[in-house]
Amino acid sequence: MTDNEVLNLILSEMQGMKTDIQTFKSDMLDMKSDMQDMKSDMQDMKTDMQNMKSDMQNMKTDMQDMKSDIQNLKTDMLDVKSDIRKLNVRVDNLESQLKQTERNLRKEIHKECSLVLDEVERVHAILDKHKADKTMHPAWL
Repeated sequence: MTDNEVLNLILSEMQGMKTDIQTFKSDMLDMKSDMQDMKSDMQDMKTDMQNMKSDMQNMKTDMQDMKSDIQNLKTDMLDVKSDIRKLNVRVDNLESQLKQTERNLRKEIHKECSLVLDEVERVHAILDKHKADKTMHPAWL
């Protein structure tokens, strides 16, 4: 092989290497661009994660508030149940008193009716006696 042929061979190899280096450079630029895109995506994901973390913290606070509200409602319900029991006892007592009062009034009415009937019988007896005695009222003669 002559010097010229060797130089042409080296030049041809260098030309191939130059093309490979250009392709490698282009690939590197593409990779750099992809890395920038990934970096941007990662930053967006990081921001989203921060927002989610903040949202979760807000939800946690809201849940605590709800838990407190539910506990207050439970306490209120227990108070209402207690009040209802007390009212039931009072109603039961009032019903019992009402029944006792009705019984007492019936007894009193019965006594009063007996007294009135006794008095009517007594008056009838007097009237019958008076009617039977013709000497008491001569005008009837």
